Amino acid sequence: MGAGGDVRRHQAGMSRPRRTAPTGGAAPDDHAIHDRPGHLIRRLQQIAVAIFMAETRRFNITPVQYSALLAIDIHSGIDQITLASIIAFDRSTIGNVVGRLEGKRWIKRAAGAQDRRTKRLTITARGRKVLREIDQSVEAAQRLILAPLRGAERPAFMAMLRRLVHINNDFSRAPVRAPREQGGRGKPAR
Repeated sequence: MGAGGDVRRHQAGMSRPRRTAPTGGAAPDDHAIHDRPGHLIRRLQQIAVAIFMAETRRFNITPVQYSALLAIDIHSGIDQITLASIIAFDRSTIGNVVGRLEGKRWIKRAAGAQDRRTKRLTITARGRKVLREIDQSVEAAQRLILAPLRGAERPAFMAMLRRLVHINNDFSRAPVRAPREQGGRGKPAR
């Protein structure tokens, strides 16, 4: 059975997801791969995406699309560059994400008042409805990602993750940048 079935069984309390040894079948010296933080973070990202996709399957939405939709709801009227900065996504491909959300009629693009070349993004009623309906599935995914940790370990793990991401933000090809205050032109703050 695939990851989605394991997630469902785990969520229903039937059994924990299958676990495989990190080096199952690998050569003894593969620890040089499997014990490196970068590798483990990449693997955890793959696992987190798989869990998110399984839990939100009926909505046909990716984690990036969800983050973008939520950011557009929170920051109504932002432009694509600001959106990319808020969700830490590559500016050259954010247009694809926006296009998919627009194609689903979850957002609208409109020319900016001051600069007609700039497209302002707003969420539609249909997009807000999706956010309301998907909320429980997203929360379930977040719980499942942390489920292997003991309750007392979760806050410490989250604090360490936030610290690593915050301190290393500027090393990213798409660092998080806060949007300018109201009245700005929607460009990311530096």
